[in-house]
Amino acid sequence: MTIGITGPERKSPRRNAVVGLIVTAIFAGICLILLALVGDILVDWMWFSAVGYSQVFWTSIGAKAGVFSVVCAATAAIVWANAGLALYLARRRRSRLPAGLVWNLVAAMPPDPLEFIRDRLPWSRAIAGGAGLLALLVAWAEVGNWSIILQFVYHVPYGANDPLYDKEIGFYLFSLPAYVAIRNWAFLTLFMSALFAAMIYWVHGDIEYQVQRRSISPTAVVHGSALLGLLFAVKAWSYWLDRYLLLYGDNGVVVGASYTDIHVDLPVLWLLIGLSVAAALAAWANMWVRTYRLPTAALLLVFGGAFLLSGVLPMLFQRFYVKPNELELERPYIERSIRLTREAYNLDRIAAKPFPAEQNLTVRTLEANKATIENIRLWDGQPLADTYAQLQEIRTYYKLSDLDVDRYWFRGTYQSVMLSARELRSSLLPPNAQTWVNLHLLFTHGNGAVMSPVTHKSAEGLPLLYLRDIPPVAEGGLEIREPRIYYGQEKSNYVLVRTATPEFDYPKGNENVYASYDGAGGVPLPGVLRKIIFAHHFNDMNLLLSSYITDDSRIMIRRNVGERVRTIAPFLSLDRDPYLVISEGRMFWIQDAYTTSDYFPSAQPAPSRNLNYIRNSVKAVIDAYNGSVDFYLMDQTDPIAGTYQRIFPGLFKPFAAMPPDLQKHIRYPEDLFLIQAQLYQTYHMASADVFYNREDLWQFPRQPAGDGGVTPMVPYYIVMRLPGEAQAEFFIMLPMVPSRRDNMIAWLAARCDAPDYGKLIVYEFPKEKLVYGPFQIEARIHQNTEISQQISLWNQMGSRVIRGNLLVIPIENSILYVSPLYLRAVHGQLPELKRVIAAYGENVVMKETLAEALSELFIETNASPASPSTATEMPRASPAESRAQEAREALDRYNQAMELLRSGDWAGFGKQIDAMRGLLEKMNRQSAEH
Repeated sequence: MTIGITGPERKSPRRNAVVGLIVTAIFAGICLILLALVGDILVDWMWFSAVGYSQVFWTSIGAKAGVFSVVCAATAAIVWANAGLALYLARRRRSRLPAGLVWNLVAAMPPDPLEFIRDRLPWSRAIAGGAGLLALLVAWAEVGNWSIILQFVYHVPYGANDPLYDKEIGFYLFSLPAYVAIRNWAFLTLFMSALFAAMIYWVHGDIEYQVQRRSISPTAVVHGSALLGLLFAVKAWSYWLDRYLLLYGDNGVVVGASYTDIHVDLPVLWLLIGLSVAAALAAWANMWVRTYRLPTAALLLVFGGAFLLSGVLPMLFQRFYVKPNELELERPYIERSIRLTREAYNLDRIAAKPFPAEQNLTVRTLEANKATIENIRLWDGQPLADTYAQLQEIRTYYKLSDLDVDRYWFRGTYQSVMLSARELRSSLLPPNAQTWVNLHLLFTHGNGAVMSPVTHKSAEGLPLLYLRDIPPVAEGGLEIREPRIYYGQEKSNYVLVRTATPEFDYPKGNENVYASYDGAGGVPLPGVLRKIIFAHHFNDMNLLLSSYITDDSRIMIRRNVGERVRTIAPFLSLDRDPYLVISEGRMFWIQDAYTTSDYFPSAQPAPSRNLNYIRNSVKAVIDAYNGSVDFYLMDQTDPIAGTYQRIFPGLFKPFAAMPPDLQKHIRYPEDLFLIQAQLYQTYHMASADVFYNREDLWQFPRQPAGDGGVTPMVPYYIVMRLPGEAQAEFFIMLPMVPSRRDNMIAWLAARCDAPDYGKLIVYEFPKEKLVYGPFQIEARIHQNTEISQQISLWNQMGSRVIRGNLLVIPIENSILYVSPLYLRAVHGQLPELKRVIAAYGENVVMKETLAEALSELFIETNASPASPSTATEMPRASPAESRAQEAREALDRYNQAMELLRSGDWAGFGKQIDAMRGLLEKMNRQSAEH
């Protein structure tokens, strides 16, 4: 007998397969949704773990999650409770209406368009969903305040009190921002709760607003009165906070609390606090009175009073009482603003010294300041960048984009140099070569750096290169043993290292040299799961499908040094110019980081920046090969840095832990110096009377711009010896001129070398003496017929003259001005340093080299009479023979002096000039006797 198989039983394997596919698809979909939700967090976790800052990651995530959860729960609870209460009260009121009355009302009224919504909508779920959605939106907006909340919880004291309220300044830096954020959230939440409840009452007929009929049910009045009372209570707290916010006002004369603020606004705020409390009590009392008059009166009382008392009254008081006596009344508040602004920017630590601006430079003075002379920067950023690009970029995909100024010891001398990292910019590859393998696996890193001294040039007018070529060739002892740059300033894509294909290292003739990464940088990619996460993160399936990627491979992301530092410590503000340092054969980036606040009391906000307090408390060091990031705490007294040190215990290292060779290369950051210089233009005036009248306002000098206009002078780094100091140091400096004038009045400098790092000095010129400013020297250069004719001639001979920046060089108690001049072919991109313009006193010269220019300036005016050791005894001869012999010897002395000058031997140059001067004076006396 044949046993048959029933139909359903034959189909069961196929059905099982279909069910299996459906289950698999559902599971895959769930996994994709979860991956979309947490994929970025997983990438961040792996990256933070790879760079050694997982504790920072979890603290930040925990704070964000905590803020989100608390705000979301509180907002949802408040909105849901109010909406639920409104629904309950509205339904209860309708249920209590007599049936006949309801029928008569329905019969007398036209069809209600809201009936379907009122009767059919699942209100409980709608209210819960609406409250949840609003809570999510509010919480997402507030999660950015996680850092403010952490600072509030972990803050350390500032160590001083404000003079108005005598409150610790830490209250303003850490507590007040948190209170303001909570206040704003409370207003928003209560306002949304009121709108949500009003909508429910309107749908259920408790609120009617028509042309001929406006009414609110007693139930809605009770609920609305309760909410209005809460709003008034928050408003009273807001006015209490506004007392402290008076310290951030600016009436054009005083930054912070002014005379009007103290004598009118502050009493008014206390009055408004009382009115708001009274309005809150009146609103709550209306829950029993149930009339519109009491809430209306409360609203008019608070907001009308605010308009009159805090708007009109202070304006009238300021105009008719304070303005006529402004200086007398505002004097103590101006003094307070000056003191606190100087403290907020460390301007009170600037040491002021006199600078006589004498005209007594000599050859011997120049010899005593040889380190300053030999470090006068003749290479400007743009011409040198163009020259580097033509000579040292080697291939189109390399880029020498950023030039940094630093100092190194070469052959026992302290030298200022300019250097640039040779980074790889994969976008410069030919379009047909921009394949996935090339962009992410093959072309992964830059190679080496270029370095040249700031002063010297070759015979052709090109920079002398201390570092050049690929692999790097060192001239003078500075070597790079690990030249590969995986992390730099370029904004590049992710790259993969330790793959099955070697990486391009550098070109060599007709072939290429390849290498394999052996460092610790990047995120490991063992297993399939990590590859899936990164493939989803970058939306790049090649990360999952490529056979080149092995379990030993590592993926490098966030390779821009600023992005790395900003990701780890988003609460720090970064200087715009991270700079390259070569130390012990390796390459590092130093990124200056600032702690800032816009809540320092009575301090002037920085121009064009959202801050009124700043400290350069952190130096970040990034390894160009491994990408490791180390944060070093520079300022132990900064309360903001101290607060973050409590929040993230393992983030900052003490400055003493920085390698000693790297410590030699820290420098005072340009952005901070610029902010301080901008504010010091006004806030060097410590007297309230002088400040009010702007009698001694300074500004930055003007200098010609490339487009024919003018532009403010910018700070520059220089090696020089300060008056009275024993040796040359590395500084950043900037001259100052009086407002709307071009003569120089002072120069500001910040020291960069230990043990005086961070000390600022301003040297002030005598006000009764004219000292030429940079723009005046520029005018004199253009008025020099020899120089202007030569420039015009060059511009007409197929070349283009590029004027370099004019530098002000303080030497002893005098000022020297130096400006380079470059020539570039009209159709070329290789500027050459061809001339140096120097000015001193009334003299302006242009020569081929700096040494020749200084010789031209000082040879006739700086030599002293010959000493007995340098006088030359002549044999007895006839007067004519004697004079001829002396003339020949003087000429020989001059020629020897020029040779010594070109070789940089200032001591020998001075001796020969002294000897020549003695011969010339002797010849002059003999001529007078005969």
